[in-house]
Amino acid sequence: MSSAEMGKFNISPDEDSSSYSSNSNDFSYPYPTKPAAMKSHYADIDPENQNFLLDSNLGKKKYETQYHPGTTSFGMSVFNLSNAIVGSGILGLSFAMANTGIALFVILLLFVSIFSLYSVHLLLKTANEGGSLLYEQLGMKAFGMAGKLAASGSITMQNIGAMSSYLFIVKYELPLVIKTFMNIEETTGEWYLNGDYLVLLVSVILILPLSLLKNLGYLGYTSGFSLLCMVFFLIVVIWKMFQIPCPMDSDIMNATLLNGTLAPLVNENITNDMCKPKYFIFNSQTVYAVPILTFSFVCHPAILPIYEELKSRSRKRMMNVSYVSFFAMFLMYLLAALFGYLTFYGKVEPELLHTYSAYLGADVLLLIVRLAVLMAVTLTVPVVIFPIRSSITQLLWAGKEFKWWRHCSITIALLAFTNVLVIFVPTIRDIFGFIGASAAAMLIFILPSAFYIKLVKKEPMKSVQKIGASFFFLSGIIVMTGCMTLIVLDWTQNVTSDGH
Repeated sequence: MSSAEMGKFNISPDEDSSSYSSNSNDFSYPYPTKPAAMKSHYADIDPENQNFLLDSNLGKKKYETQYHPGTTSFGMSVFNLSNAIVGSGILGLSFAMANTGIALFVILLLFVSIFSLYSVHLLLKTANEGGSLLYEQLGMKAFGMAGKLAASGSITMQNIGAMSSYLFIVKYELPLVIKTFMNIEETTGEWYLNGDYLVLLVSVILILPLSLLKNLGYLGYTSGFSLLCMVFFLIVVIWKMFQIPCPMDSDIMNATLLNGTLAPLVNENITNDMCKPKYFIFNSQTVYAVPILTFSFVCHPAILPIYEELKSRSRKRMMNVSYVSFFAMFLMYLLAALFGYLTFYGKVEPELLHTYSAYLGADVLLLIVRLAVLMAVTLTVPVVIFPIRSSITQLLWAGKEFKWWRHCSITIALLAFTNVLVIFVPTIRDIFGFIGASAAAMLIFILPSAFYIKLVKKEPMKSVQKIGASFFFLSGIIVMTGCMTLIVLDWTQNVTSDGH
């Protein structure tokens, strides 16, 4: 999930921390806006509470009245938004397809991408009419402190889910990398091959020092590197499908329960059945498909900062950026899910990259992919911590001067909480499912439609636009409550379904 800024988006220690927003699914999150530009027009007004519109332009209710001109080209904005969308969620898409079937997955992917685009439309129109390009500030304008807390809380939950998914990748992949380098065939209980210990070690030695920095100068490089890692991952997934035979073959060859003349016939039937793609599947794991998809498409806290930086800014131009980015990610997600599924069929694990180890072992190409992804997620966790820490500081210590003890305490507490989640939550599937059904549903469905209904005054409630937003809001409630209920039922009634 999940998440992007380029090198032009640098965080400096003198910027107002309230100007950072964040996103889920990607490998980089906070998008700084430009408070300095606002202060040049409003030297005596708190930029957190000011309206973006000049007094002389009160008749115009659009942000395009130009506070400061954007400087980012259309192509770079597409790259930024694509980077904001793609993230760790791509690793769970093949698992989703394996539990829905190809046809049902494509239908769900199409609907989630269209709904996400519609919520972007609502968000941009609300920002123009409400006069703010901060997600939390739109919540404040719409519903007061409750709206601000809802927006801030949803973004924080999404970011914690993203952090957990990144550390899950460390937990899954780092032991395999160490085994490959040390040429270890079987695990005999060494501590350095235990994923829980390795997550703690990486968190203390690498992630914590980077997270304690006051600014993140490498931010743009990390986001670009993360997107390249995902493209490389997709290429490897497509390539390996043509190299790996049906995964049931090795199991059938080792079967000892069948013998005599019937064994070859029965084995052939099993092979044909298990290695044949299915188009519609319904089982206890199907419920995770929608949350995984929503988790993968969350980019909405990054929409407004990208919009602010867009050259020749207009709502239509930003929607064109969104169309191109979402279409590109739709194709990327579909290819990753399809080729991953056609490689392993029903044996796909919740984290696709981990599935390859059982069949390829010490494969050099996969080792390179693992190392690249591990580097990307390790460098990105501090980036995700940054907006959460800024949000907590603004809520509890707004207006207070910077204190190192507070900065360090919040950082350590966030990292410790995330490590506890990663160690005790059984699989990354549960993180994708829970966060996708809660925070992602809030950011895609519920909050944009609620803000639109409340802040866009020029359209009556009986208008087509308001009725559409109302239905979108209700669909978000249904998706969130339905998925959460089914996920909880799966946790309570199928406790061994994931093998833990």
